[in-house]
Amino acid sequence: MGTQYVYFFGAGKADGNAKMKELLGGKGANLAEMTAIGLPVPAGFTITTEVCTEYYKNNQQYPAALTAEVEANLARVEGLMGKKFGDAKNPLLVSVRSGARASMPGMMDTILNLGLNDTTVQGIIAQSGDERFAYDAYRRFVQMYSDVVMGMHKDELEHLLERKKEARGVHLDTDLKASDWKELVGEFKAKIKATLGVDFPEDPKEQLWGAIGAVFGSWMNQRAITYRKLNNIPADWGTAVNVQSMVFGNMGDDCATGVAFTRDPSTGENYFYGEYLVNAQGEDVVAGIRTPQPINRAKYKPGDLPSMEEVLPECYQQLAQIRDILERHYKDMQDIEFTIEKGILYMLQCRSGKRTAKAALKIAVDMVAEGLIDEKTAVLRVAPNQLDQLLHPSLDPKAEKKVIAKGLPASPGAASGEVVFTADEAESAAKLGHKVILVRVETSPEDIHGMHAAQGILTARGGMTSHAAVVARGMGKCCVAGCGDIKVDYQSGQFVAKDGSVIKKGDVITLDGSTGEVMKGAVPMVAAGVGGDFATVMAWVDKFRRMKVRANADTPHDAKTAREFGAEGIGLCRTEHMFFEADRIAAVREMILSADLEGRKKALAKILPMQKGDFKGLFREMKGLPVTIRLLDPPLHEFLPQGDRDIEALSATMGVSVQTLKHKVEFLHEFNPMLGHRGCRLGVTFPEIYDMQVQAIMEAACELVKDEGFQIVPEIMIPLVAVTKELSIMRANAVAVCEDVQKRYGVKVEYLIGTMIELPRAAITADSIATEADFFSFGTNDLTQTTFGLSRDDAGKFLPFYVENGILEDDPFVTLDQSGVGALVRMGCEKGRATRPNIKLGICGEHGGDPASVIFCDSVGLDYVSCSPFRVPIARLAAAHATLNAQAAAPAKGGAAGKGSDALQQPVASA
Repeated sequence: MGTQYVYFFGAGKADGNAKMKELLGGKGANLAEMTAIGLPVPAGFTITTEVCTEYYKNNQQYPAALTAEVEANLARVEGLMGKKFGDAKNPLLVSVRSGARASMPGMMDTILNLGLNDTTVQGIIAQSGDERFAYDAYRRFVQMYSDVVMGMHKDELEHLLERKKEARGVHLDTDLKASDWKELVGEFKAKIKATLGVDFPEDPKEQLWGAIGAVFGSWMNQRAITYRKLNNIPADWGTAVNVQSMVFGNMGDDCATGVAFTRDPSTGENYFYGEYLVNAQGEDVVAGIRTPQPINRAKYKPGDLPSMEEVLPECYQQLAQIRDILERHYKDMQDIEFTIEKGILYMLQCRSGKRTAKAALKIAVDMVAEGLIDEKTAVLRVAPNQLDQLLHPSLDPKAEKKVIAKGLPASPGAASGEVVFTADEAESAAKLGHKVILVRVETSPEDIHGMHAAQGILTARGGMTSHAAVVARGMGKCCVAGCGDIKVDYQSGQFVAKDGSVIKKGDVITLDGSTGEVMKGAVPMVAAGVGGDFATVMAWVDKFRRMKVRANADTPHDAKTAREFGAEGIGLCRTEHMFFEADRIAAVREMILSADLEGRKKALAKILPMQKGDFKGLFREMKGLPVTIRLLDPPLHEFLPQGDRDIEALSATMGVSVQTLKHKVEFLHEFNPMLGHRGCRLGVTFPEIYDMQVQAIMEAACELVKDEGFQIVPEIMIPLVAVTKELSIMRANAVAVCEDVQKRYGVKVEYLIGTMIELPRAAITADSIATEADFFSFGTNDLTQTTFGLSRDDAGKFLPFYVENGILEDDPFVTLDQSGVGALVRMGCEKGRATRPNIKLGICGEHGGDPASVIFCDSVGLDYVSCSPFRVPIARLAAAHATLNAQAAAPAKGGAAGKGSDALQQPVASA
């Protein structure tokens, strides 16, 4: 038997199941699963992701066997539904939807009511007894199909609809009559012919294949490509296509459609959360054209429209039971879509719901308490990058604020920025370093790039399940949606608030996504708290991870922040960052520009007590934890005086002529300072510089040991080593200074001397370098530069082009290049341990806070990663994911799987 390209589901039987997401996509796999567990799912079939892959490989041609399989499965659907596709009297209508294996809400195309034409619409009228409904469905189909399949801009037909409502003196679509919709269908078709030069297709089979092709085509539309890049979804995954019998929520007041989450996706609170509309189709709920109603009274507020619990109580009770079934079955919070046709409930979709970081933590903790999942599963449920949402400020509750409008609290957090009205403006402004708030009447999938660039999103229309709300929550962006208090005018570039405030493009506003408030100006913010559910989950994280997490910190304040976020030491203290204050830079310049050793020592004597104070502060904050201090590693040009005023001031301090200093500055100029006289090269040629720093480190340690009873193991790191002899010289010098200081203080302090592996030669010869090193710290920022031959200061001019065009999968300065730079890291680890089995191995580049890079570091056996303080929790969680995923991938050694670890239990890595 050849490859099966089409999988059927209906009447309690399905060819697929929830484990088949790679083949059937998330939607198709879950439709099959819901069918199999007895939920009311309209019959249909799924065309697999393999067809999508072949479609793009074979110049957009389908596999030869596909047509026959589609025909056969369409016949099965007709048999179950008792209707025939394209039949004049008893027509079957279908929806055609995308379904990638990872949820991509709104990014790809959907077509509803397919199969309608001038003949079949009469059959729908006869079936339903409702001419208005039939022509409403027909005009929706023509609008969708012309946009998605034929390439007609949707505004072209939307203008005709608005004109019709104006002519009839009505505001809502629901106020139009059957005759109005019938006229609009004709007007729509005439406009399509006039604009595109072709007739709207009447043949249902032609319509079906056009829609299937459009859905496959939408996998490569710009918004889908952007979303995949933002969420690290590979392009070669492809999408499935789901063809499903239509059920109608717009046939009258006993019909409805809705979107719901089995728990609150913003807060994680355990109550049934969602919205619905009576007499509507699915896109009406998220489009913001009508105000959605709550599905229940759990959070009812005065003025709210009647809930589904009140209006359709029997259907609501059935839906509430399905909610419980789905949560118990999938052991996760579900995002569901449903339609009620003539009082009968149908399930159209379920998937693991996207949620904020706060919600992800609460849901994980609550589900452990409820016995649905175990602690390991709970940890895997929280995506590391999500934590970034929790580690940033919120509005200061004591701050004065001028609230000018209020909308729905669609995605929590707070954001201030300059108002922009288009996604392109948001992206352009962000590239220039501006913080912006994207303000739209309503967002659409085409706005994805601007939403990513903005600090927050404000929309005038749309509910808690609108496109803006769902996408913002997934991104961790603050969002206030459905703010009817503002009137947006794109043409004049402003919005007017209910209180009369006029906010123009460029004006600053503040959003509070937790309350829905919109405020004029920038409102002060306060640091994030890390207690409650966060603390509970992080305690589990630390229980499961193997790899330690340290922080890159140069000041006691940074060190204190790092400890609060769970850092287990300092992996990188960049001592040159301590020298840029005004009173210090002068002494450093004096040292660099001194004509002789005596002059340098005189300048260094001024710096020594400053350095010792710095190191004492770090050691105190990190009491009992390791501190790795990198000796001076500046490109010299960063310290040299540039302007005449600086040179004149230094001339007076040093008692040297201005002309002499200018000549010295010129002499020290380097064409490529990042590859110049820096790092250990400075220590080799001017050993007194490193001797001073080592002395400051050891005096600080000895004084704290002697006077305050500290236990300290300073780790002294020699940077930019390329050959073993460099480290040998530097180590001998450092040991001599350390022993002398200990002798003077009369105390014994254990210390380590190691190096930063940041040059390819160092990784290649790591077995030799390890003879002189107690530890390696991989400096992957410089290692990436020197491996690629890139300057990270200049590569931004072309790297985005490389990523956008698939030359590089990721920016190598953001996510570690595992096949190139990573291969050098792996080699350095293996060679280092071959010489010195107990050598301590870590990483201190910015990659230490990138989850994918952290997982790689765990795989090569590093002892720790080090990252910026605010990314420490992210690294801790990523390290736990690395350990747990490695355990899961290892061959099972007997015993049953733990509670909550069944095959349906998927980590919500993209939540």
